[in-house]
Amino acid sequence: MNEPRKLDVLRAIVEDYVHFREPVGSKALVERHQLGVSSATIRNDMAALEDDGLITAPHTSAGRVPTDKGYRVFVDHLAAVRPLSSAEKQAIQTLLDGAEDLDDVLERTVRLLSQLTNQVAVVQYPQLGRARVRHVEAVSLAPRQILLVLIADTGTVEQRVHTVGEDVDRDRLAYLRQRFLEGLNGTSVARVPVAAAEVVAALPPQDQRLGAELAQGLGILAESSREDRMVMAGTAYLARSNSDFLQSISPVLEALEEQVVLLRLLSEMASDPRGVTVTIGRENPYVSLTETSVVATGYGQDDGAKVGVLGPTRMDYPATMAAVRAVARYLSKIIAGS
Repeated sequence: MNEPRKLDVLRAIVEDYVHFREPVGSKALVERHQLGVSSATIRNDMAALEDDGLITAPHTSAGRVPTDKGYRVFVDHLAAVRPLSSAEKQAIQTLLDGAEDLDDVLERTVRLLSQLTNQVAVVQYPQLGRARVRHVEAVSLAPRQILLVLIADTGTVEQRVHTVGEDVDRDRLAYLRQRFLEGLNGTSVARVPVAAAEVVAALPPQDQRLGAELAQGLGILAESSREDRMVMAGTAYLARSNSDFLQSISPVLEALEEQVVLLRLLSEMASDPRGVTVTIGRENPYVSLTETSVVATGYGQDDGAKVGVLGPTRMDYPATMAAVRAVARYLSKIIAGS
């Protein structure tokens, strides 16, 4: 068996099945691809691929479709991830450059990635294990209501209205806010409760009770900022791909709605030397996602958070991998400069 040619045949089957959405026969391969051999030779190659479990015949069709294993071999043998066009790169820059804050950046990111790939796009909020406090704000809304704001160097902004047990005038609040800013600025988000308690201990006695209440609110914000969250767009594309799912699409939609399963999968996906990780079909350990593929990569400082795409196993892997990689790189630049 000619292994390089067999891989060429597999590649042609994957490309045709992704494009035409129908089982691929040897005659079609000869007509559409310059494989340099006869239809009979292609049939022999296809029989070998089927014996290897890389393609299969759906029902009684004369054509063949890739299996999960076939897609895996195809992805693993991609010589390089296809670069995006200049127009696509410009679209990424134009859309993301106009974002106002982290929430806006991530919302724009998933919308853009979904449009580029015609799949469901997801992005995790930056992980805050290494994040540090950049700014603290306290704004009086009423005599006993304070808007507390905690901003991390990842761009994450957490805020909440905190009710205190005594009236607070603006000058006193400005003083306390400055003390907390001096004590928390540059410290890790994880250490905010401890650092805030240290600030309170150093306050004048008459301010310690109120300071403790504000410290409690800042601690709640720090804890909230460490929760694993994600943004998603493009579910409608998945619904239009209903015919790609042998079973019901409902479990997939439910997993997306609940988010927990997908967040766990993204967190568990290992890094790939090419910068993009792909899990295909039953490689996904969660039953609800065994008819899908996930293409993802890390972004930001430590690749703790990921951006990616989920869709049926019949997807354009080279184009999807290129889009995910390009968007992640630009997102990383924005996060680093925010």
